[in-house]
Amino acid sequence: MDAKTAKPLTADEIAAIIREEFGDVIGNAEPTVGIGTIPVTDNSVWQLLAYFLREDDRLKFDFLASLSGVDYNDGTFGVVYHLQSLATHKHKIAFRLKCPKENPVIPTVMDIWKAANWHEREAFDLYGIKFDGHPDLRRILCPEDWEGYPLRKDYKVQETYHGVKVPY
Repeated sequence: MDAKTAKPLTADEIAAIIREEFGDVIGNAEPTVGIGTIPVTDNSVWQLLAYFLREDDRLKFDFLASLSGVDYNDGTFGVVYHLQSLATHKHKIAFRLKCPKENPVIPTVMDIWKAANWHEREAFDLYGIKFDGHPDLRRILCPEDWEGYPLRKDYKVQETYHGVKVPY
């Protein structure tokens, strides 16, 4: 059976392949609606792992469908990456990374999936999550001088912006 006719891998099978190569840098695959989620427990290997996910013949995750910031409201933020193997295997998976709210930094994957450019900028703009190594990390939705990060659970809407009442 060739890659074009192979059955898509499950989250557990994807996790097993990662563990073969990287050891225990991930947690157990978690079933979610539609696809599984794999938590990454060592953010320092994220770029190397992401490159492996794209290049390994068994995986070939060639498409970053989305990247979303999350405020868990417990002192941590998360970034969830939805990946797909569109051209080869047709499998899908999500990866979740966490970082502390005091210093929210995750390595960029923009060099691996170009779509990460705007997704990372959006997570930076709305949550304040920094993507280490991103070449153009600046606001994308809010004005550059906007105060705060609107999707944080503790965000307080500013009353005025340049002397104009903010209608919220």
